[in-house]
Amino acid sequence: MKILTILKTLIVFVPMFTSQALKAQNPVNWTKDQLMQPAQLAQTLQNKKSLPAIYSIGPGAVIPHSVDIGSVKEKENLDKFKSQLTKLPKDAAIVVYCGCCPYEHCPNVRPAVAVLKEMKFTNFKLLNLEKNIKTDWLDKGFPAAN
Repeated sequence: MKILTILKTLIVFVPMFTSQALKAQNPVNWTKDQLMQPAQLAQTLQNKKSLPAIYSIGPGAVIPHSVDIGSVKEKENLDKFKSQLTKLPKDAAIVVYCGCCPYEHCPNVRPAVAVLKEMKFTNFKLLNLEKNIKTDWLDKGFPAAN
């Protein structure tokens, strides 16, 4: 009887804890309004008017006019990103991107967005690279840095 009670308790609580653990591993700290579609950034680059500050927070700066910060999962690169941001007004247009992998696995986008929020930036976008920089930017023929 005692074993049956324990099993019933596990059936109720284990899925709940597992679900919470999965959410804790990959919380989304941006809104849909803070996502920028790649075609929109490509169009902005083509027009060359009012370019945002563009930061590569992953393995390399592929997009023209982007500053290569490096992987912000590393403390020194996160500090470099913060230092770059101190030069901008809080309402500056900012775009960040990684492109190493889908966001559900990306170790860089969440720390970068957290810093932007902590520093009270109000006009930032996360480039919506659903798969990676190759598939969602390069394979679509969008401009690449030389």
